Amino acid sequence: MPSDARAWVRMPSGRRLDLLHPTPFDWDDGDLALGLARTYRWGGHSIWPLPLSVAQHSITVMLLRRAAAPTGLDPLCELRELLHDAEEGLLGFDCISVLKPFLGERFRALSSRLEEAVFRRYGLPAWTDEEKRAHKRADRVAAATEAVHVVGWTPDEVRKTLKIRFKPLDADPLVKTYGGVPWEPWPPGVATDRFLAELGRLTARIAQSAP
Repeated sequence: MPSDARAWVRMPSGRRLDLLHPTPFDWDDGDLALGLARTYRWGGHSIWPLPLSVAQHSITVMLLRRAAAPTGLDPLCELRELLHDAEEGLLGFDCISVLKPFLGERFRALSSRLEEAVFRRYGLPAWTDEEKRAHKRADRVAAATEAVHVVGWTPDEVRKTLKIRFKPLDADPLVKTYGGVPWEPWPPGVATDRFLAELGRLTARIAQSAP
């Protein structure tokens, strides 16, 4: 790749992000929330009228991780769960996981640079091994559940075809907080507003607790 190569994206806020050389100052919270609400999981496929956004998935994972933590999560760890796929909202692309190796080292490096910029912007700590395992479990439980209730795979297919060993959930963890129809994907505007509200809530709590 030429040293002067650039891949500019103009954000709704008016800021400019170079995907190849991102910095933590190239987007605002609204840009990120909207990007995640317009980026879809499962290749955009869904048995519902709308596909499932990464924004909605991110809130689900945060709630699952919070519920599984014996003593709860501190705001910074909860924020890290909410932002675990944030780079996808900046890129505008959620690659199906099994395809990532086919995209090669350059795509992995691109994703890593975007993730690093997100961690720097929001002051997120690096994952410990234990935290990463707990996160992966919540993420895979969410994936197994989405596969059944959003995309239409059977539980047996989730195990045998998708090779996800976690059991899909029966109850939608989002309904307790937001109401609505279980497992129904949110419209982009709704997903944007709810993600942005969670992001604002957590960043405010972190700021209040800072020395």
